[in-house]
Amino acid sequence: MILDSLSNSASIEQLHPLFKKAFDFLKSTDFSTKEAGKIVLDGDDLYVSIAEPVGKSKDAAKMETHNKYIDIQMPLTTTETMGWKATKELKKITQPYNEEKDITFFADTPTTYIQVQPGEFAIFFPEDGHAPGIAEGNFKKVIVKVRI
Repeated sequence: MILDSLSNSASIEQLHPLFKKAFDFLKSTDFSTKEAGKIVLDGDDLYVSIAEPVGKSKDAAKMETHNKYIDIQMPLTTTETMGWKATKELKKITQPYNEEKDITFFADTPTTYIQVQPGEFAIFFPEDGHAPGIAEGNFKKVIVKVRI
């Protein structure tokens, strides 16, 4: 997992061939004018989901993992809390792996929580179980999906 500010993304852009394109999009887009939905940047290899979820409590948030994609998650309108636990430590599967959606859900409790503010992002790799969406009320966020 990586937590950083969007203004510091240059050092991270070298970690994956599509990260620069992803961060260029995040830095150059006015998301206040964008509706919720999917924006394709490079076919199935790189796309963006703009979401407007209802915030959840820590107890209601579910741990999830992905096998084929890296998540870059960035809240836009409020601080979002996200839980984290190493994938290899997750034991309580509640929904088995869905290949079409590239997701597995777990009932495990996160090991730690991070606070991600607008202008910051969290990157979750397949080895990072995460429980996103912990916030008060409705909010807007961006999830960039980067194929491994």
